[in-house]
Formats: sequence, structure tokens, C-alpha cells
Amino acid sequence: MISLSSIIASLNAGLLENLKLFFITLLLSAPLGLVITLGSMSKIKPLRALTRTFVWIIRGTPLMLQLFVVLYGPGLLFGMPMKSRFTAAVIAFVINYAAYFSEIYRGGIESIPKGQYEAGQVLGMTKVQIFFKVILLQVIKRITPSMGNEVITLTKDTSLARVIGIPEIIMSADRFTKKGLIGPLFATGLYFLAMNGALTILLGRLEKKMDYFKV
Repeated sequence: MISLSSIIASLNAGLLENLKLFFITLLLSAPLGLVITLGSMSKIKPLRALTRTFVWIIRGTPLMLQLFVVLYGPGLLFGMPMKSRFTAAVIAFVINYAAYFSEIYRGGIESIPKGQYEAGQVLGMTKVQIFFKVILLQVIKRITPSMGNEVITLTKDTSLARVIGIPEIIMSADRFTKKGLIGPLFATGLYFLAMNGALTILLGRLEKKMDYFKV
């Protein structure tokens, strides 16, 4: 007889893996995405072409495939197998989301009228001052909704980590399904709804706080 407490404990343990992957991915992919953006907007043509090709490959292939490549690629190609499946998941997720974030950043930066750069120069501001004091604030406001959508998508995508053996919440629930219990599997939906509901509220408040420019 499987007790309710054991089911909840198992789901909570799985949820912890999802949360760990979510926060680490967000923490690392957001700044990496900005670095990729700078490369894709560089005036150095080879660097720009290389960066945009990289982004095209990452965005054009499934995250599931990328998980397998990161996990098995080093061992098969270089004889250096990944020792940690969780580390492999983090690497794949960070690379994937950094590519998507970079395009959001690039779109936000390119949406700012060139006249604002020119106005800053007329006022005697340096390029760094113009970017951080004039452009960046507007870019952050403009990309907040798109970034919010990607963050919510990330919470759900963490469930893909199960394909390389990460015992996340759906994998934990599936163990009970094989024993004839379908309830835990449906319960995972409630977990995700709760997480995304909380994120939606937080992101909504963030958008209101970002309302310092009417753009």
C-alpha cells in the first residue's frame, strides 16, 4: 500500500530537481545571452557570422536532442564522458536559453531609435553612458514581456531533463503510474500551474515597476 505521504515526498523531491535546474539555468543563461548578443551585433563580420550561425543551430534543433548531445557527445567524440547527468542538463539548458535570450536582447536593442544615440552624443555623453543611462532602461522595459514568456516556458521545459535520467517531478510521478496510480501524474500539473501562477503574478508586478518610460 502506497501512502499519500510517500507520494508527496517523492513529488517534492522531484520538484526540487526542477527548481534547481530552473534557477541555475536562469542565473547563467541571462548574462550569457547578453554576451552572445554582443557577438551577433559585432562589427567584426566573422564573429557576427559565427555567433548568428550558433544561435541558428541552437534555436533550430530540439532541446531534447541537445541534452543527448551534451551527455553523450564528450564521451563518444573525445573519450571524456560526462560524469554528472545533472551537469549535462544544466549545460544544455543554459546554452539553449542563452541563444533564445540573445535574440530577445538583440530585438530590444535594435528597436531603440538611432536618434537617441545621436542625441546622447550631442549632449557629450560617451557610448557607455548612452547605453547604460539611456538605452538599457528602455531595452529592459521592452523585453520584459518576452523574457517573462521564456521564463515560464523554462519551468515546463525542465521536465525534459527526464530523458537523460534526471529524477524530476514527472519522472517521479511516472514511477507511481507504473504501479497503477494515475493521481500523482495529474498532481504534477498542479505543481506546474502553481509555479507558473506565482511567476505570472511576479512578472506582472515587475512590468508595472518597469513602467518608467512610455515607449
